[in-house]
Amino acid sequence: MTPLETYLTSLREIRSSGEAVDETSYYGALETFLNEIGKTLKPKVRCVLQLKNRGVGSPDGGLFTEDQLKKRKAEEKSLPQNPARGVIEIKPTSDDAWVTAEGEQVSHYWGKYRLVLVTNYRDFLIVGQDPSGKPVKLEPYSLAAAEKEFWNAAAHPKKNCGGPRRHFHGICAPHRPPHLAPAPPALASAAARPPVSG
Repeated sequence: MTPLETYLTSLREIRSSGEAVDETSYYGALETFLNEIGKTLKPKVRCVLQLKNRGVGSPDGGLFTEDQLKKRKAEEKSLPQNPARGVIEIKPTSDDAWVTAEGEQVSHYWGKYRLVLVTNYRDFLIVGQDPSGKPVKLEPYSLAAAEKEFWNAAAHPKKNCGGPRRHFHGICAPHRPPHLAPAPPALASAAARPPVSG
């Protein structure tokens, strides 16, 4: 199975238990998905969930490069560090990722980290920085336009896994200003909404 098939299958199985909490029960599936994509990058990227509060709240996750996760000597204390590939804000599949991206919490995270991946498990939206230093929404990717459609797609992952790896490479890769890094062509047809400056 591809990482996306595994992700959708895992989400479906968790939901089928009838005991899943709308947001947090699915964290593990998302972490595994992002880590599978992260393994293919240079440098490798690792998703770490439930970050410490560094003055703006506790992000749901962060994307760290392998050099940030090097082993330290036993006597060395780890210093606080920002995730090199940004932080993650996760919401339930019923929420609108675009509305979340406009919210106060994402604004706080963006103010500190300058790169936030916002997701509701079906939509993935990066809030980055434009050339003038202002927040901008970059590289949106949608697995389904609506929650019901998403869960229907998750029921048949092999049929609904049209190559988002290229996009997720973009999520975990370093970001250049939009005028220097055009969005991959696959995004034009995959995006549910056009990028909107914030």
